[in-house]
Amino acid sequence: MATQTIEKNTFRDPEYLINPKRAILWLLIVASVMLFAGFTSAYIVRRGEGNWELFNLPSSFLYSTILIVISSITMQLSLMRAKNDVLSQSKILLFSTFALGLAFCLTQYLGWQQLIADNVYFAFSNPSNSFVYVITGVHVAHVLGGLFFVLAMIIQMLRNKINSNNTLFLSMCNTYWHFIGILWIYLYIFLTLYR
Repeated sequence: MATQTIEKNTFRDPEYLINPKRAILWLLIVASVMLFAGFTSAYIVRRGEGNWELFNLPSSFLYSTILIVISSITMQLSLMRAKNDVLSQSKILLFSTFALGLAFCLTQYLGWQQLIADNVYFAFSNPSNSFVYVITGVHVAHVLGGLFFVLAMIIQMLRNKINSNNTLFLSMCNTYWHFIGILWIYLYIFLTLYR
């Protein structure tokens, strides 16, 4: 009987198991990677078939890239401060991440406005234009999901529910936020190189 108890406790030790919530997050990330891999593969294949117009990416997409990199830094620092119970700094950094995420979405919107001003529209007759809108639009949807996650963490912090003993969800938020940041950098480089 004692042996069975020890075996059960060893099996339940978090060191040996992946937290189910973290596993779900990683499955969602893998699904998103597959989605964008499909988009970029279709982009390359369709580009090779002709009827492809070249145009310059909006300059605001570069600003988006800078903002998402800075927001990843503030997100990481927020998690590090929370793990050390420096919660006042962690809150400020988390608010900063949220503000930078909103600014990212704004620069994406300004980029779409710039494309429209340059007569680059979402249209089935011109696939190169449509791909840019679809790829950036779906990424913005992922960022909005990340912003809801960050907002939930801000609420938890304001309720004093995050501290050095309870950082699982903040850590998951950090992982997701880094993912969407790395994803945008990849997409920006891809769209710049394969216009």
